[in-house]
Amino acid sequence: MPSEPSSASWECILPGPPSKHNGGSADLSAAGLLAYAAGSSVAILDTHSMQLVSTLPLPPPSSSAASAFITAVRWSPFSLPHHLLETESSSPHLQLAVGDRHGRICLLDFRSKSPAFFFDTSNPNSPKLGVQDLCWIQTRLDSWCLAAISGPSLLSIYNATTGRCFFKYDASPEYFSCIRRDPFDSCHSCALGLRGFLLSVKLLGDESENDVMLKELKVRTDATELHRLERDSAIESSNGAPVSSLFPNYVAKFAFSPHWKHVILVGFPRELVSFDLQYESVLFAAGLPRGCGKFLEVLPDVNMEVFYCAHLDGKLTTWRRKESEQVHIVCSMEELVPSIGTTVPSPLVLAVAISQSDYTLQDIIRRCPDTDPVDFELDDPLALIDESHIISKTHLLSVSDDGKVWKWLLTAERSKDVHRDSECVKKVDETREVPISEVSSSGQSTGDIVTHPDSINCRENSKTACAVVSDEVLFKVLIFTVDASDHQFNSILPTNLVGQLHLLSSAISMLAVPSPSLTATLARGGNSPAVAVPLVALGTQSGTIDVIDISANAVAASFSVHSSVVRGLRWLGNSRLVSFSYTQGSEKIGGYVNKLVVTCLRSGLNRTFRGMQKPERAPIRALRTSSSGRYLLILFRDAPVEVWAMTKTPIMLRSLALPFTVLEWTLPTVPRPAQNKPSRTSSFLSRGGNPAETTSPTKASTDTKEGADGTHEEFSESFAFALVNGALGVFEVQGRRIRDFRPKWPTSSFVSSDGLITSMAYRLPHVVTGDRSGNIRWWDVTTGQSSSFNTHRDGIRRIKFSPVVPGDRSRGRIAVLFYDNTFSVFDLDSPDPLANSLLQPQFPGTLVLELDWLPLRTDKDDPLVLCIAGADSSFRLIELNILYSGKDAVMMMPDSCACRSDQKTGVMSPRAPQPIKERFRPVPLPSPVLLPTPHALALRMILQLGVKPSWFDTFSSVMSEEYSYVTGTPSAGDLRGYMIDSPRVGDSAVPEMLLKVLEPYHREACLLDDERVRLYSKIVKRGSTMRLAFAAAVFGESMEALFWLQLPHALKHLMNKLANKSPQQGPHTAQTRDIDASVLSRISSKRKSVPEAKNILINGQLKLMAFDQQELWERANERLTWHERLEGEEAIQNRVHELVSVGNLEAAVSVLLSTSPESSYFCVNALRAVALSSAVSTSLLELAVKVVAANMVRNDRSMSGTHLLCAVGRYQEACSQLQDAGYWTDAATLAATHLKGSDYARVLQRWADQVLHVEHNIWRALILYVAAGALQEALAALREAQLPDTAAMFILVCREIHTEFLSQLDSEEDETSKEKVANLPGLDPSNEEVIAVGEYFGQYQRKLVHLCMDSQPYAD
Repeated sequence: MPSEPSSASWECILPGPPSKHNGGSADLSAAGLLAYAAGSSVAILDTHSMQLVSTLPLPPPSSSAASAFITAVRWSPFSLPHHLLETESSSPHLQLAVGDRHGRICLLDFRSKSPAFFFDTSNPNSPKLGVQDLCWIQTRLDSWCLAAISGPSLLSIYNATTGRCFFKYDASPEYFSCIRRDPFDSCHSCALGLRGFLLSVKLLGDESENDVMLKELKVRTDATELHRLERDSAIESSNGAPVSSLFPNYVAKFAFSPHWKHVILVGFPRELVSFDLQYESVLFAAGLPRGCGKFLEVLPDVNMEVFYCAHLDGKLTTWRRKESEQVHIVCSMEELVPSIGTTVPSPLVLAVAISQSDYTLQDIIRRCPDTDPVDFELDDPLALIDESHIISKTHLLSVSDDGKVWKWLLTAERSKDVHRDSECVKKVDETREVPISEVSSSGQSTGDIVTHPDSINCRENSKTACAVVSDEVLFKVLIFTVDASDHQFNSILPTNLVGQLHLLSSAISMLAVPSPSLTATLARGGNSPAVAVPLVALGTQSGTIDVIDISANAVAASFSVHSSVVRGLRWLGNSRLVSFSYTQGSEKIGGYVNKLVVTCLRSGLNRTFRGMQKPERAPIRALRTSSSGRYLLILFRDAPVEVWAMTKTPIMLRSLALPFTVLEWTLPTVPRPAQNKPSRTSSFLSRGGNPAETTSPTKASTDTKEGADGTHEEFSESFAFALVNGALGVFEVQGRRIRDFRPKWPTSSFVSSDGLITSMAYRLPHVVTGDRSGNIRWWDVTTGQSSSFNTHRDGIRRIKFSPVVPGDRSRGRIAVLFYDNTFSVFDLDSPDPLANSLLQPQFPGTLVLELDWLPLRTDKDDPLVLCIAGADSSFRLIELNILYSGKDAVMMMPDSCACRSDQKTGVMSPRAPQPIKERFRPVPLPSPVLLPTPHALALRMILQLGVKPSWFDTFSSVMSEEYSYVTGTPSAGDLRGYMIDSPRVGDSAVPEMLLKVLEPYHREACLLDDERVRLYSKIVKRGSTMRLAFAAAVFGESMEALFWLQLPHALKHLMNKLANKSPQQGPHTAQTRDIDASVLSRISSKRKSVPEAKNILINGQLKLMAFDQQELWERANERLTWHERLEGEEAIQNRVHELVSVGNLEAAVSVLLSTSPESSYFCVNALRAVALSSAVSTSLLELAVKVVAANMVRNDRSMSGTHLLCAVGRYQEACSQLQDAGYWTDAATLAATHLKGSDYARVLQRWADQVLHVEHNIWRALILYVAAGALQEALAALREAQLPDTAAMFILVCREIHTEFLSQLDSEEDETSKEKVANLPGLDPSNEEVIAVGEYFGQYQRKLVHLCMDSQPYAD
């Protein structure tokens, strides 16, 4: 959105429904903003409140009048910028990378709603290659590249700063399907092909091809169906279409495991495969579960080792990894599109996305010992449900092709009733014994463990079937609606809905705007005038009618009226709609079946009228309703026109057998001063009369008589018409009588010689016509004056008079829609209408199907607003302002208009400030990331320093008792009392000033939603680390949040080492022993140890920040069991390496001795086996082993030399060699097993340097620096990254943890330890760098306050 609010501009673009042409492109940001492609636009939703935030249209290319379908969408990976700029020219954290079917790739800026720039995708030697997928890849700490899959098989990588392409890879004849970034290494990504081709890409820079490292892999899969599709479709390699267009029902997607490095889960259409990138081997494969369609998407769960798989038929299956092996089993199956309340056939699920912010918030609340891990969820309908056994909650978003966005709640819960679930547990135990081959081929075992919850569609008495318990964990999918009477105390939660956003349901076919006259009455009777309402009705191709509330930019209601395309739609007053559709009769009978329906918006009832027993000869061509809503004209194709009185039971008045081409009723006129004024919500305020409106035709058109009861018995309305021969006329309808209006005919011939009249508009005293040659003529029915001009355009399809209010200087402004789907606005009262007009040759990104004026003007200074139905099925409002310069009036589109075009003509000049038209929202929009950057930074700092939750909303129902009442609530001018008592850093006066800056948002309650306010109230006094983690999570910076959560553990690890309180011992001590027969027998048996019970709720990103020796060793041990069944020489070499790393030399010797004598590795393996099993440790043996090890490392990559160094106890050198070879995780595992103290710290610090400078993950590097005791290096890294606020908070948190640690050393024996850790190394208060950080942070705060004061508040 614009950084400054748009004065008096209408921000209204409703996107059309997405389709398969958009390729299922959607992306959910860590801040909770969902972006998905809909036609040629990108819709952006706030998933917390389930509201449409904005719609960004993609401008068309210069060579085309319309934009292509958007086929790829990716949020920018940049976080909220911490550096302060005087002007906010752009917001990199609110930019979207977008690719379309024509091969264009651009960065869309959310604030300016326009492209920041286009990438250089020109390729003169090939056709336009449609974009299939996009992926951001990191090259430096503050630099990213954009990788794109274009056409069927081209991978391109672009510099995101210059837009230049510096690398291309053509994988023909493979078909690329998707590309994903590695969560463990942001410089690494993989691209997957439909046949199982996997390309690993590692970026070292963004300058040339030399900065790209590639590795080609192959995932085995059955591609028989793909070969058949290729033969049937006869695809030409030169068409440039992406895979989603070539094979829309053959999808291959994959996801990196957030828990295990090098492991991915690949979903082919009929197969699910777990693949190890390091071993280049398939770890697990399974076929489709029984009753499920092909795989559509694979989504990982960060908190649990679970994957969610969406299917093409709308089902969602949950797969969980079995303990100690890479085997996944189906835990549950649910429907993403319930059959009740949906059309037949059911809508298609096009895209799914999982919320990452939920995981971070659960990690934060889990650190509070006396708080429920899922207690932050505050869905009121679920408040009565016992959630004590729920261990995880996750939100999943799905987008369907009927314009709906579904918000699902995925829950995992522990079993509460052992007896009730015993049968389910038994099924799981039986399933675990089924071999992988059986699951992959027949799928019979899957059928036994899949739940078929037929009751998901039942809203009353609905209970899900017994779900499978995997390790006593139940997986559920919930939606929002809860019936409290159905609640029972058991382990199964009701199936309910969490949220749904309903946008336009189908392609738009018709548009209708209400413009009732003062003679229109309320639908329920009485003589009160009907007021203009801010509603627009849209007819769709699916037969539904969507009613749009333009003040809220949302679908207010949707009615399923017809079974085919809505071909005509009109308002009857302001609360009823009349629509028609027709279908052809059978071949035997022929004719047309016309269907006319009146829809009441208040009751939602649809009533058909004019029902015929058999098909008619002619179909209905159009409908025309009078402005009062009392009369209806039905136009047939080559048949008479019928005139109906639209009473409670419609009555046909007359049939007019004339060769009409067009008919139009007269529009409402400006009321005379003597008339009764309507309410202020009316569009027509009678502030003054106009002499021209008091002539006899006006009187005749509004003549009324009052009966005894005060109701209107008779009144007259008129309509103008044109005949096939070009003749014009006006008829008047009074009661049941229809007579000639007898207007004053034009002084000159008014018959068109160039073509038929195709459009007309009528408002007393003017009749305006347009023909198929582009001529516009107008005629004054009171004076007979007429005139005309040629637009030099195609034929005219629609003419619409603009609304008129008292004081308007012109009453002749018209909007003209041409047959080429472009439009223009003319002022017929000007001397030269063609010269003084607003020409709009093309609307931004779409052609115009229908248009009409919005009749909500109440003042002559209000802008004119056009309603637009685009060819891309979007609904838009475009604003025109009239500026007066003397006697001349200029029409212009405001530069800040949400729907502005990049190509427009006409005079543009500054306009006077006007009141802000704020959008009405049923609930506030709680998305802090949308605030202007200075205000967002202010809120972030307030959350970090600690503000009492009562500040967000003193009367909120979600406040805990502790904060429900604030003693001595500060006045409006004194906000210091809202800040909690916590250690201060920086300027003490800044928090109060920041609270004053945020006061406009506080009054509107649009900073945080109730769920996050409740969570903040629980952690606000739990220390700075919790507040810092919460602030980072709110703004979508999950890695920073996890850094703050992990920092206390890393710092205590350091202080324990400094104090020698708990000397670190490796989990396994390398002991050399003689190998006898009994030992080898025990090793070769390969018995599995019983795994210990572990916490299943571990965030995968927290595992990424692991530094503790025990944790590193345990994770390495668990990986061993995955590879026992893998065959091949390379797999054996990797297994030996893993066994040596964890200190299991006996198992390594067993594997080495099993090498066949014919193997090329026999000599090397024998040498290593002897060395590892030797119990002798002499200087001669050590020297010889070192020489051999050096030669082995120099000559091959098998890391054999490292193993020999381990055999003689040279672990420090072995770790160095592993790090030199790039095996950083293995080196850390080996160090965690055998090293301690300063030796272990050196390995961690070198690892931290690698993570910071090569992998560019500053948060992970900081944790390693702290664990290694290099606090000064950590502070330097923050300074180089230009994070002054984070550096100050880092020092504050370290001192808090240090003080807490010293307070626990109270005993006398701890006095020595207390002296050793009296000061933190590198963070001593007298340190010059520490002092400089504090001073600079104070300056940073003061500058932030000034920028906040200068920035306009965000107004939605």
